Amino acid sequence: MAAAKRLAAGGPRPNLVVALTADEEHASLGMEALVRPGLRADLAVVCEPTRLAVMPAHKGFVWIEASFAGRAAHGSRPELGVDAIRHAGLYLAALDGYAAELNARDAHPLLAHGSFHAGTIRGGTAESVYPDECALLLERRTMPGETPDAVLAEFQGVLDQVRERESSVRASLEMTLARPGTEVPVSSRLVQGLLQAGEVHGVQPVVEGMTAWVDAAFLNEAGIPAVCFGPGDIAQAHTADEWVEASQISACADVLETFARGLAE
Repeated sequence: MAAAKRLAAGGPRPNLVVALTADEEHASLGMEALVRPGLRADLAVVCEPTRLAVMPAHKGFVWIEASFAGRAAHGSRPELGVDAIRHAGLYLAALDGYAAELNARDAHPLLAHGSFHAGTIRGGTAESVYPDECALLLERRTMPGETPDAVLAEFQGVLDQVRERESSVRASLEMTLARPGTEVPVSSRLVQGLLQAGEVHGVQPVVEGMTAWVDAAFLNEAGIPAVCFGPGDIAQAHTADEWVEASQISACADVLETFARGLAE
């Protein structure tokens, strides 16, 4: 905002949109609403905390709910009961092989590998009752170019293998939310322009990957090249003592102003 104020005061500047959007921490409904009507721009900078590195690539994510159906019975009647929690455990253990497969794939130059983890698990009613249901909520972090349907198919493949070994498993998978990973070429004028503007102000030219999912995805998907560049470190985000170095805030404003004026010239 400081850079925008300086640009508005005079001198060469491009047409500029300063967008402050809501819901970035969940589904980015604000950014989605901004681009839906057809917002057009040549490029965009999303001011995530990057320690003033330029981050042209970021991971996406897919959320999957795995629902397991058992059969309720008294704990003393194993011939009647089907343990849905045990079946969920079998599936979760089988996913270890899938995790190893992800790490064996060719690494992305900035983002390395995709990953998954179990976010939550719920099921059962009491210690003495066979649980008739269990829900396992999974998150898969994706690479640029991976599609949600392909990811869901990979999880389904592991579930099919579990069913082959344990015929009593009754389960289904549902994708509840997906957001894409996207990237901008390092050679683009957006990335190179920010690096050059940074050098003018003594900022070391560093290009890295953003491991988190960010609003830049909606811009990239809408045809507006977007990268992350901003003050602060993601390691300090969401901590009890969240902080950003004031010098990085000042440097970021200087770099953005220089970058924008360079575009106008």
